[in-house]
Amino acid sequence: MSSALTQNVDVPSNQAEWRAALESLPSTPQKIPAFFFAHGSPALALAQMPARLRSSGRSDFQQYQGPNGPLANFLRDFGPALLRKYSPKAIVVFSAHWETLGERLVTDYGEENPLLMDYYGFPQESYELKFKSRGDKQLAERLVALYKEAGQLARTTSKLEPRGSDGRGFEGPGLDHGVFVPFRLMFGEEFALPVVQVSIDSNMSPEANWKLGKVVKVLREENVLVLAGGLPIHNLRDFSSFTPDTAQPIHHSFHKAILDALQVSNAQERKKAMLDLPQHPGFRACNPREEHFVPLYIAAGAAENENVKLLNGLYGIPTVAFGV
Repeated sequence: MSSALTQNVDVPSNQAEWRAALESLPSTPQKIPAFFFAHGSPALALAQMPARLRSSGRSDFQQYQGPNGPLANFLRDFGPALLRKYSPKAIVVFSAHWETLGERLVTDYGEENPLLMDYYGFPQESYELKFKSRGDKQLAERLVALYKEAGQLARTTSKLEPRGSDGRGFEGPGLDHGVFVPFRLMFGEEFALPVVQVSIDSNMSPEANWKLGKVVKVLREENVLVLAGGLPIHNLRDFSSFTPDTAQPIHHSFHKAILDALQVSNAQERKKAMLDLPQHPGFRACNPREEHFVPLYIAAGAAENENVKLLNGLYGIPTVAFGV
């Protein structure tokens, strides 16, 4: 990539640097940036990995993406910074773990959002995690109206409608672990602001998911925080890919390609570079399936043609502000 197209910026790679990046975010509650963040896994909440994973030599993963690793430490700084900078009235969140085809579903869960513990074979403590928040009917209906105005099918879903399998042994509704696990670290176990989740597009097209973000762009000027969570390196068939010390050169090459694309100065050139990422030679080694990668496009679409700021450039777990 031509150096003439890229911004000459430092990429935050430790706590002091990411705290400085968070502090340098503009305080613009009248137009809140949209964010892509690394949402991690249930390991963020577990003192130890399940025995079946420890025996597979995955201790590096636990150190990197566990409760005392850099991702957890970043999320603990990230959440309070968002509240301090923007004082949002609500959060709209997209997660890699909820996808629908042809129709957007929007949670309308009332006074308390249930939790969908959509993971299996973990210790009992992982099924006792708490994150108390409420929904927002008016915001949910506003989202449905926005998607319909954009020519997309959309509807709300209530807590009476299951959306997936729960590791406790039933089909249930709720915010999935890509939301409540990081949100516990970001905002605490009891959160006063409404949280509404929207499904991503399961056709996995970068362009289609970019359009999902464009639809909610207007909410940024209505004091609503838009967050899209995933993990741009997510290969459960190769756990070595999750941590910098064990990842192969092809994994590091793809991570660098992501950062390079995000640092392209010109908005249209940056969009092209981002949309080209699935053609990178390392894309499939990092993403056997695209669901953890496409939330990046949702956040970008919510701030199309605006500036971008890297808040955390650590291997595999970046967080990016779009619209600064």
